Amino acid sequence: MTTEMQQIKIDTLFVDVIRKDIKHVYFAVYPPNGRVRVSAPLRMDDEAVRKAVISKLPWIKRHQAKFEGQERQRPLEYVSGECHYFQGQLFSLNVIYRDGAPKVVIRSNATLDLFVRTGSDASKRERTLIIWYRQQLKDAIPPLIAKWEPIIGKEVAEWGVKRMKTRWGSCNIKARRIWLNLELIKKPVHCLEYIIVHEMVHLLERLHNDRFRAYMDEFVPQWRRCQDELDKTPLAYANLGN
Repeated sequence: MTTEMQQIKIDTLFVDVIRKDIKHVYFAVYPPNGRVRVSAPLRMDDEAVRKAVISKLPWIKRHQAKFEGQERQRPLEYVSGECHYFQGQLFSLNVIYRDGAPKVVIRSNATLDLFVRTGSDASKRERTLIIWYRQQLKDAIPPLIAKWEPIIGKEVAEWGVKRMKTRWGSCNIKARRIWLNLELIKKPVHCLEYIIVHEMVHLLERLHNDRFRAYMDEFVPQWRRCQDELDKTPLAYANLGN
């Protein structure tokens, strides 16, 4: 896709403008500092982009305020006593050093046992937990896709899990392939299901327009609450386009 990039200033606000071969304007506000990006059609002139940004200033300010109110995450060290989320629940990590294959075990509704080899540093402890997270997410996805394919009337040809900085999911409509963010394993299952449905609905409607929202209202009436729940987390970003 052809793209052109520039930056404009409106009062004290700096906005990254990316021009693409698209038909509509999309706004995004990124954590942690509320950076603003606008994706605009190639033929849209600077004045039209400026007017579009000005019209969205209240929306932009609201989402920037959300990020200002969020507690900054400290770098994780993967040590005993550290808190980690799994499917929306907070667990205390318990690191156990031993000679044996690394693994993660849910010991109780409050504790995750992280078994690692003696001498494992933070990067190895992190890798063990991420491998476990990835497998748990991969196990959770197929039943949800299978549930929604007959309801939506579209089949997913391929799906995958990867770490993404700014999106919870994405959809390649032509290939009927969806990608899901690894971080979703830390969220409640209903949030994962919402994102899966969201991406599958793109197989019916590419754009985030009234038709798309009507489908979402039909399939997941509470989808806006799920979206708000995800928007409260550091990964989430306010986005009118995907």
